[in-house]
Amino acid sequence: MSIYACRVCGNAFFEKPLLHYENMPSAAQNFPDAASLTEEAGAGLTVCQCSGCGLVQLDNEPVPYYKEVIRAAAVSAVIKDIKTRQLAGFIRKYSLQGKKIIEVGCGRGEFLELLRTLDVAACGLEYSESAAAHCVKNGLKVSRGYPDSGTGTLAGGPFDAFLLLMFLEHMPDPDSALKAIRDNLTDGAVGLVEVPNFDMMLRNKLFSEFIGDHLLYFSRETLRTTLNLNGFEVIECGELRDGYVISAVVKKRGKPDISGFYDQQTRIAAGINEYIGRFGKKKVAIWGAGHQALAIIALAKISDRIRYVVDAAPFKQGKYTPATHLPVVAPETLRADPVEAVIVMAASYSDEVAGILRREFSPALKIAILRDFGLEMIGP
Repeated sequence: MSIYACRVCGNAFFEKPLLHYENMPSAAQNFPDAASLTEEAGAGLTVCQCSGCGLVQLDNEPVPYYKEVIRAAAVSAVIKDIKTRQLAGFIRKYSLQGKKIIEVGCGRGEFLELLRTLDVAACGLEYSESAAAHCVKNGLKVSRGYPDSGTGTLAGGPFDAFLLLMFLEHMPDPDSALKAIRDNLTDGAVGLVEVPNFDMMLRNKLFSEFIGDHLLYFSRETLRTTLNLNGFEVIECGELRDGYVISAVVKKRGKPDISGFYDQQTRIAAGINEYIGRFGKKKVAIWGAGHQALAIIALAKISDRIRYVVDAAPFKQGKYTPATHLPVVAPETLRADPVEAVIVMAASYSDEVAGILRREFSPALKIAILRDFGLEMIGP
């Protein structure tokens, strides 16, 4: 069964595939024995690219064991030394000493064993029943499971950091997996995400790197896009192991701090109302019918104290402000129906408007410009 849309952003693949191979190994871990050789056969492999985000991917279904992490090379002494130093640096740089870290797809605990020597509270998530049991037997804290839309709350969470090492590329639904991880993290949590490097494959024309196990082929750009779309900011990104691996440090994206918006609204509204109170009833006009002025008139609740709104745009004149229903008039109205003061709310044009008011209208007219900090009085 083939798929026709991107596993990350949902856009269609380009109509013409990038590559197609015949008689490829159906899976990297599918080694037939002598008895099954007559039934075992190669498979077709089609390499496609998303027309939206650009992610290169296969159009086939995942291998049967895609939820399990199998690390043939993880026992290498060289890899252990490199990974220990890398993880120690990660923990030190992001102040994770004593914090909770989960490795998603921990296999038989190869990297959890390294974390056990470092100052963190580490645990793992692994789908393979035998691998998870092996971890537990060796004293590692590992739960059986796989990150997807049904994951819910993971045991031991929420976590301050996570590892997702050479696993994302196997996932048929990377969005659900990343969101499941994100939902089990503390605010501001960080993570280490590593995938095979498609940029290097392009540089070196490594046609032999395609295999049915790896559904997704990330460049730096498409990895960043995938992580951004699923709630993470990429704060570091580099290459490891002679360019074979992209290694990204990510941070769970938080909500912006808008706690000051209501306070600013209250302060600005109070300043405007106090200024209007210095003049006679409905003797103040607003210059500016842009969206900011319209919002401020409504939020400051001043429509019953304003005579009219001036705007130089002819298509607004003769109409009324939405929600507050003040008449929008041409500048000449300031002569025909004068007021005592004008509050300029014209954003980047405010100084220009104030200059027009000073030059072309009564010198007795009081002028104030609404700035970010409040009202600024212009002139004497």
